[in-house]
Amino acid sequence: MVKFTYRGLCAPVFTVFNKDLTVNVDVIPEYAKFLAGNGIKGVLVHGTSGEGMSMTVTERKSVVEEWAKIVKTTNQHLMVQVGGCPLPDVLELAKHAEQLGVDSLLCLPDLYFKPTNPADLISYLKIVGEAAPTTPLLYYHIPEWTGVRIDMADFLNQSVGKIPTFHGIKYTSNDLSGGAAALRANDGKYAVFLGADTLLAGAFTMGFDSAIATTLNIWPQYAVQILEAIKANKVEEAREIQNRLSAACSIVTKNGAWVPTMKAAMNLATPINVGHARPPLRNLTAEQTNEMQSSLRAASVL
Repeated sequence: MVKFTYRGLCAPVFTVFNKDLTVNVDVIPEYAKFLAGNGIKGVLVHGTSGEGMSMTVTERKSVVEEWAKIVKTTNQHLMVQVGGCPLPDVLELAKHAEQLGVDSLLCLPDLYFKPTNPADLISYLKIVGEAAPTTPLLYYHIPEWTGVRIDMADFLNQSVGKIPTFHGIKYTSNDLSGGAAALRANDGKYAVFLGADTLLAGAFTMGFDSAIATTLNIWPQYAVQILEAIKANKVEEAREIQNRLSAACSIVTKNGAWVPTMKAAMNLATPINVGHARPPLRNLTAEQTNEMQSSLRAASVL
């Protein structure tokens, strides 16, 4: 039986691109140490923030290989997202990740022939799980981006016993009611990682104990403090920190899409330069970046 015990905070790391938009793996050791030094004990490679779906199989492998090396030193949990590409490539990436000894896999649904019900999704994930039979597998639920709106509580309950390596989901949705139902599915035995940066305090209050959130790269202290405050029953303190983080998110995303704006914020707020996002994502202009910097300083988060 494949076990999965990791709970807590996990940073969905950015892929670093050079100026010519080729992949840069040289920054990864410094990046991993920066996160570990700020209390982040887990990393997700090739999620939405990591732009895995915009990369070739060879590129994705090269990035995972470098992270697999460095986490042996930093002792971080390594989760790798293998979906978002044709099934043969998904299976190749899953096998490669298992050969490297990663700690867990995350998988998007097929993005064209989308599953429309729990049975379809279970069938797909079972195939993926069979490609990496000794590595825990989780599903990536992000309906606003994938268009796959299967009820997660229903899916989790129906999946019991059908995918030997399956252990839970990354739940990226503002629907906390649905998230709470997912937490209760299968008597609460599945892991449910929240993927909504602006809802951390509310979700932790409702029983979530884990999150994979982009701002863990940029302001890791906020999520750490929110989780610690909720555990100590300091709800007002958690609310104040959440308000600060949510305000920062509003400033960052004012002039662009989530990934390129968050990468710009990372470059401004940390010693790690993650470069620009790869097209078709549009990066901020110099003027917009300067505006972000001024606004973040005014909000005392820079």
